[in-house]
Formats: sequence, structure tokens, C-alpha cells
Amino acid sequence: MPRLSGLVMDVGPLRESRDFRLLYAGFLGAMAGTLMTSVAVAVQVYDLTGSSLHIGLVSLARALPTVVGVLVGGVLADRADRRRLMIVTRFPLVFVAAALMVNALLPDPRLWVIYAATAATGLLAGLGGPAMLAAIPALAGAERLAAAGALLSGSTQLAALVGPAAGGALIAGPGLAACYAVDAGGFLVFTVALFFVRPLPTGAGSGRGVRQAFGSLADGLRFVRGHRVVLGLLLIDAAAMVFTMPQALYPALADERFGGGAAAVGLLYAAPAFGALVGAATSGWTARAGGHALVGAVLLWGAALTGVGLSSWLPLALVLLALAGLGDLISETLRSALLQHGTPDELRGRVSSLWMAQATVSPALGNAAVGFLAELTGPSAAVTIGGLVCVGATLAVAAAFPSLRTARLGAKASAPERNPGAEASVRP
Repeated sequence: MPRLSGLVMDVGPLRESRDFRLLYAGFLGAMAGTLMTSVAVAVQVYDLTGSSLHIGLVSLARALPTVVGVLVGGVLADRADRRRLMIVTRFPLVFVAAALMVNALLPDPRLWVIYAATAATGLLAGLGGPAMLAAIPALAGAERLAAAGALLSGSTQLAALVGPAAGGALIAGPGLAACYAVDAGGFLVFTVALFFVRPLPTGAGSGRGVRQAFGSLADGLRFVRGHRVVLGLLLIDAAAMVFTMPQALYPALADERFGGGAAAVGLLYAAPAFGALVGAATSGWTARAGGHALVGAVLLWGAALTGVGLSSWLPLALVLLALAGLGDLISETLRSALLQHGTPDELRGRVSSLWMAQATVSPALGNAAVGFLAELTGPSAAVTIGGLVCVGATLAVAAAFPSLRTARLGAKASAPERNPGAEASVRP
């Protein structure tokens, strides 16, 4: 029984912190609507263009503004009240989702509106994202980082399980506009929840000039370059994402490989979330895990997607996607916890922004790359090639960063291994 209890998800952050409960509830509500919208956008763009490449380009249209947003948001997260920053960047997303709803109701929906709304969503999400990541240690407690990460990742995957399946049903029933309306309501719920979270001011002063403030972003970059574990975390995340993001191919796979419509697309989106929920429900052990488990989880992700590309039977593909989702949940939990564990609070906003910039660009490039590759080889071959690239790149990063493999959450943080020649000094 002790061993079993050690596997069960640790819900301590929800039990012990009212503010974390509010953040969690609001985040879950927002994610459900957002993931309905991800299915709606993919289906709508495919209907308008008939191209998987366009779906990948829409992802890229979100990624570029997101990168700008997270880099600016990382500096702001280390200098402003993090709760206020989350509020002022989440509330406008209600109106962005409403614009998508109005466009879907037009007799002739405009593709450029989808691109513009996606770009606006990326910018606003980027501006507030580092503040949310940097606030987690204060809301959940430094000793509960893995538990908080598993809870938030699990809520994302719960939304990913319910959202796409419900989105497919809504598209087949009331239509695309209903998905966008739910998304607007989710962002409204998130904003209201944040109003009841306590203020989260940072220790940094706000009187420094704008040039000095944004110049301090380089301090976060120097820290990442000088910390082998943190640098390895960014690189292994890129290895997992570039060329290994099959979402852009789901409509084509459902149509050409599995012979299904919108309902099959929804199942393909939902299957990884089911596996991730299993991983979240049994994530208690991650508080004592580290780099070896992280590498294994990323390898599981890549190997399972390789199998998806080779499969021609929808139930088998769904099982493999569930295994991929389990690996992704474990790797996401450990990456986030190890990052926060190894970064001092005065740099968390900026380091989180660099993390989010990489985590945004890599999937977007991955979606665009597999979309382009699918035009040349077909969707199934593109997924297979991407999975094999992921496995090879992950093994290369693990070999090049031994300190990443041996990093652990259970032990007290030790002095970081430095890159030879990297600048070690940073300004608060």
C-alpha cells in the first residue's frame, strides 16, 4: 500500500493553497474552451483550403507573436504584480474568441480573420504565460513543484480529452461558432478566478528605465547558457517537438488513412489526452524522479508516434497516441519542475520566457514541418519520420548532457554545473 500511495497523484497543492485552487479552476475552464477551438480552427481551415500545410501555417502564425509576447512578458513577470499581469492578458482573449465566433457565422468566413485572431491569441498568451509559470512556486510551495506541474498538466490533458471530443460533437451539431463561444466563456471564467487570487508582487523594483529593464532579458539567457541542466531541458524539449507534432495532420489522417470525418478528428486529438490523464493520475513518483525518467518519457513519445505513422487501424493508432500522451505528460511535468527547481525566483520570469519561447517555436515549426513533409510524402510517412527524428535527437541530447540525466528533484539543489566560458554573473 505505501508503494501504491506513492504512485497516486499528489493533490497537496489543491488541498493546502486556496490561491492555487483558484488558478487551477480558472486554468481548467480556459483550457477546455481553447482546445475546442484548436479542433474548430483545424477543421475550419481544412474546409476552407483543403491543405494540411495551411493548418501548420496557422500554428506558425500563432507562434511568432507568442515568442515576442513571452520575451516581453518574462521581463514584466520579474518586475510587475504577476496576478495583475495574468488578468490584463487573459481578459482580452474573450473578445478574440468572440471574433472567431462572428466570423464562423458569416456566409463566407474569412481565412485572414482566423490568422489574425490566432496571432492575437499568441501575443496575449505569451505576455501572460511567464507570469503564470513564475507564480507557481509562490502559490503551490517550492516543495510541491512536481505535484503542481502534474496537476496543471493533468488539467490540460483533461481539457484535451474532453475539449476535442466535445468540439467534434459541437462542430457536427450546432457548428463551429459554438466552439468559439465556449472558448470565450472559458477565458471569462479564468479572468474572474484570478481576481480572487492574492496579489503576487515581485521583489524587483520598477523604477529602472525601459532599456535597462528589457536589457536584463540577457541575464536570463546568460543563466541558461551557464546552467547545463536548464540548457539541456530546453534542448530535449526541442528534440521532442520539432518534426514530431502530428496535430496538423489529424484532419488528413482521419480523411485519408482512417476513413472518418470530424468525429475521427476529435478522437485523434483526444487520445493523447487520455494517456496523459493516466500519467497524471499515477504521477506521485515524479517528486522523486529526475533526468533518466525524463529521457525515457521523451523516447516513449517519439517511439509511439513512429508507430502511429505505421498504423492503418484507427483503434491501434488511438492506443499509440495514448502512450505518446502518457510520455508527454511525464516529460512535461519533470521539465517544468526541474526548470523551476534550478532557477532563482528573481530570474524565474525571464528564464520562463525563454523556456516558453522555445516551447512555442518548436511545436509550431514541428506542425509546419510535418505539414510540408506530408505534402511530399503523405501524412502517415510524415508522422513516422518525425517520430524517428525525435528518438535520435533525444538520444543525442542525453549523451551530450550527462548532468541532465543525473538531475533529481528529491535532493536539495546543488551548485549548477557551468558551461566552460559562459558568463555566470546575472543581475537581479
